[in-house]
Amino acid sequence: MILSCGEALIDMLPRTSTLGEACFAPYAGGAVFNTAIALGRLGAPSAFFSGVSTDMLGEILADTLAASKVDTSMLARSARPTTVAFVKLVNGQATYAFYDEATAGRMLAIDQLPDLPATVETLFLGGISLVHEPAAATYEALQARECGTRVTMIDPNIRPGFIAGHEGPYRARIERMVARADIVKLSDEDLHWLEGEGDLTALARGIIARGPRIVFITEGAKGARAVTATQDRFVAAVPVKVADTVGAGDTFNAGALAALHEAKALTKAGIAAVSDGVLDAALSLGVRAAAVTVSRPGANPPWAHEL
Repeated sequence: MILSCGEALIDMLPRTSTLGEACFAPYAGGAVFNTAIALGRLGAPSAFFSGVSTDMLGEILADTLAASKVDTSMLARSARPTTVAFVKLVNGQATYAFYDEATAGRMLAIDQLPDLPATVETLFLGGISLVHEPAAATYEALQARECGTRVTMIDPNIRPGFIAGHEGPYRARIERMVARADIVKLSDEDLHWLEGEGDLTALARGIIARGPRIVFITEGAKGARAVTATQDRFVAAVPVKVADTVGAGDTFNAGALAALHEAKALTKAGIAAVSDGVLDAALSLGVRAAAVTVSRPGANPPWAHEL
């Protein structure tokens, strides 16, 4: 089972009402939440851990997970409110305004960490859940506790506006978690934000030298790359008419993890000795699944039959 650990929130997406007025519509979302949903829809054994409210919006989150075949038994429920993000779209590119003070997700504490069953083989972490305390420290503690025996993957999914004022502690946390991870996924923009300018493969190899075995890099409309100490694999993107890019990277993560799971490669030994063919399969499923997501509004990952 793949346990996705991180934020769950309500995205308020811009829409037009039946009267022609500008308005916002609520959609269940959050980067790590989207990955859990996409994994479940792709047929991989998926579970989700986060602080989730018992309020009306929290019920939408829990119901959405269950509808996509995601195990919700490890959710940390509380009466605190749900995080809300208002989304602005410009030429299909999303920017966000977050309302996150004192929410169920942000206030997740270490004493709420679950005891993981033996069926959990992999942890996926990332997103804005790694920015603010106490949740950020809680997720880092979970990775530190489990990384010795289970595969861990991190996608920071960096939002510069969200981390403003917290950049120093945030960079330090990401560096620690990347060093513990077996798999790291970054967009090309995220990679440059973390490592500076330079060749993508060379920058990825610099990360690998710190401990990870695989670095996945998404390059927008170009495609995606998988880099190891000795391999550099690339798969081109699937051309589609883009509705918006919400959830694209999250869906790629799910596709890559689902393919690695299918290949029985989600073990410490399997990741260390991953073949070109398995990396190509992970990239291919990632970009094909992401192509469906960007072709329709909002974070709406595909079911396996849609591929």
